Amino acid sequence: MSSDDFSGRTSPRAGPLAILVGVDLGLPNFDHSLEELGLLAQTAGLQPVERVTCKRRAPDAALFIGSGKADEIKMLAQQVGATEILFDQALSPAQQRNLERHLELPVNDRTLLILEIFAQRARSHEGKLQVELARLQYLSTRLVRRWSHLERQTGGAGVRGGPGEKQIELDKRMIGEAIKRTKERLGKVKKQRQTQRRQRERRNSFTISLVGYTNAGKSTLFNALVKARAYAADQLFATLDTTTRQLYLGDAHRSVSLSDTVGFIRDLPHGLVDAFAATLQEAADADLLLHVVDGANPNHLEQIEQVQRVLDEIGAADVPQILVFNKLDALEKSRWPLQLSDMFEIKDAFSDSATRVDRVFVSAQTGEGLPLLRQLLIKHTLTEPAEDTPRTSEVVI
Repeated sequence: MSSDDFSGRTSPRAGPLAILVGVDLGLPNFDHSLEELGLLAQTAGLQPVERVTCKRRAPDAALFIGSGKADEIKMLAQQVGATEILFDQALSPAQQRNLERHLELPVNDRTLLILEIFAQRARSHEGKLQVELARLQYLSTRLVRRWSHLERQTGGAGVRGGPGEKQIELDKRMIGEAIKRTKERLGKVKKQRQTQRRQRERRNSFTISLVGYTNAGKSTLFNALVKARAYAADQLFATLDTTTRQLYLGDAHRSVSLSDTVGFIRDLPHGLVDAFAATLQEAADADLLLHVVDGANPNHLEQIEQVQRVLDEIGAADVPQILVFNKLDALEKSRWPLQLSDMFEIKDAFSDSATRVDRVFVSAQTGEGLPLLRQLLIKHTLTEPAEDTPRTSEVVI
């Protein structure tokens, strides 16, 4: 097991201290540095102070890491004053409960961390409903976690004794009812979105969705293209709610709808994929995807693969793409490509096939490469019927 001090890289005003734990099970994409988990923790308001990694052939059924490693983490937490333990892998409810009893500290996993961030960031009515549904579905499997009031209640009015109903059964029923109500409310919102989508189709609007790994710069690119002021920041999941603006492409003599969507991430909880189906449907129904990639990130190929997996899950794998390698300004000039526009082969997430797509290198921050991106947008829209005139609210590029 190895550990490293994070204290020099965090602000003294940061939140509760946390220890990050990653277990190498021999699977691909294991993050030895736990860098992404650390960014998630900081985004959620925690301060990572130590990171711990170890190797195992398989997870321990009771504690995931085994009792010996658990003892080491407990001692380390006491030394650095950590108040929470974060695992990079998903824990079963029983493992989470056993670890908390063993370590005498709250233990959370990557899934709950992402859910907490989404809960903090959701702004729209639909976004809040989607997060609430995902959290309820997650909680429904975790009722064994910290409940100390699981004694059997007295059953029936006026009856002394009797089996009654366990508190956990009441909790499950209440959560089940809350899930049903939230799904019904989300269904109404989804119908409204479908109505809006049909209206766009009747207007013969060409739709483009920005997709990509979280923190790839989608919102910055969105703002650069439509001169909008959507929230953009150098952090994970800065944008959760879909924002759509009209854009007029001068040389194509037509307008298009451009949508900024939530970012993807490795091991995105399936509950979130399901809960955000209405939002992600924007990508599945788009005529064109702008797949934004952080070109300065050394793991960008892995991130492309992760995005392709999610696109396949939501039925958007066959939508035409333009691959936009962003953050050119973060690279030294000596590392710039010889050509800012070429072709790139995207491998299918679940087969050996591949698709060649247009690729363009840009900096949404400085505007480098944006004229080339605009030309590619025009090329992809010219096959569609043009509209006569732009609207007054549209941006001409």
